[in-house]
Amino acid sequence: MDVSMSFSQDMDNEYEKLIRRMNPPRVVIDNDSCKKATVIRVDSANEYGILLEVVQILTDLNLTITKAYISSDGGWFMDVFNVTDQDGNKVTDEVVLDYIQKSLGPEACFSTSMRSVGVIPSTDSTVIELTGCDRPGLLSELSAVLTHLKCSVLNAEVWTHNTRAAAVMQVTDDSTGCGISDPERLSRIRNLLRNVLKGSYTPREAKTAVSHGEVHTDRRLHQMMFEDRDYEHRLVDDDSSIQDERQRPDVCVDNWLDKDYSVVTVRCKDRPKLLFDTVCTLTDMQYVVFHGSVDTEGTEAYQEYYVRHIDGSPVKSEAEKQRVIQCLEAAIKRRVSEGLKLELCTTDRVGLLSNVTRIFRENSLTVTRAEVKTKGGKALNTFYVSDASGYSIDAKTIDSIRQTIGQTILKVKNNPQEQQERQKSPSHESPTRFLFGGLFKSKSFVNFGLVRSYS
Repeated sequence: MDVSMSFSQDMDNEYEKLIRRMNPPRVVIDNDSCKKATVIRVDSANEYGILLEVVQILTDLNLTITKAYISSDGGWFMDVFNVTDQDGNKVTDEVVLDYIQKSLGPEACFSTSMRSVGVIPSTDSTVIELTGCDRPGLLSELSAVLTHLKCSVLNAEVWTHNTRAAAVMQVTDDSTGCGISDPERLSRIRNLLRNVLKGSYTPREAKTAVSHGEVHTDRRLHQMMFEDRDYEHRLVDDDSSIQDERQRPDVCVDNWLDKDYSVVTVRCKDRPKLLFDTVCTLTDMQYVVFHGSVDTEGTEAYQEYYVRHIDGSPVKSEAEKQRVIQCLEAAIKRRVSEGLKLELCTTDRVGLLSNVTRIFRENSLTVTRAEVKTKGGKALNTFYVSDASGYSIDAKTIDSIRQTIGQTILKVKNNPQEQQERQKSPSHESPTRFLFGGLFKSKSFVNFGLVRSYS
């Protein structure tokens, strides 16, 4: 039985390779048609997950996707993206443009999610995945345990949402600078970290995993939090839950019965990597995006997707509809930069992360999100912190922390009082609209004037 299944999979893979050789992907990069953005068009034979792969590659290059048109009905995939760099300018870096051509063109291989820039290569390191209940000081406790176990944190990303926390950490042995391979030591690391994640009481299980394979951090964090069911709503009646409700993304799911599609629309505040987060979640929930449109206007983002489940059916029940809405809301909010942003840049050393987060904890600050990177012997860390008691952060507290760590080492990227004023101001409400409603009235995809329509 296993032999026949393996043979069938091999045949399917060979067939996909044949189709790709007969219909190689084509990438057109246009810097002339649009005044404000670089237009990238990708044509390819269609296969499941290809949209996520393309978006992932563009996102990992730190490109901002301001508009997108998606069409993958039948056997062909055709997407158009308007992109800018981090400064809002057209993409002119020849190295980046060449990478896009090679990654999305005929030399590309979309059958694996490991094509992207954001992949952690872990041949010389160990990747630790952690999921558990969030609480003040959790990152400090985890990093202290790793320091005690003589593990150096090279890179890490930590997300918190809805009382849950997930982290992907790339660590090495202090003495060798290499990955940790001893099974007994790995087991001890997992057990001690799991004990920290469990805390004194929690109804959910804490999880730890250790691997030496390649990991795309953002993709794994979405998968980990989805598996941990962080999208389930809390039954909490307090000021924070009221504030969360005000900031809740507007997500709608309706069925277009004539075409057997479910129409998913998203309206929320725009931010980097938003498109990746929504497409990643739809893919992990096993929905296929057949058509779609993405548009940003000022600070607002609008997304519309015509989807079916991988089995070919639209959303079948009210319960399934609510689950899609909850999961997309969670995907959008996981990466929202809540709290005060602090950037740390200094020479890397053993125990640095443990020391810095301990100082945060001693000053009653909790880390809501963290990005830890090591490059060329330098630690480049970003922390989003909030007051553990729920109050606004006192400027004197930040000054004290900066004096302890170093004024030039730790920098504040936004002001607590300004942040509080922004939270008090009402969000802009725009009428719900379908951006892609005229798709099936068009005779062809060319009718959109894809390259010239936003010049």
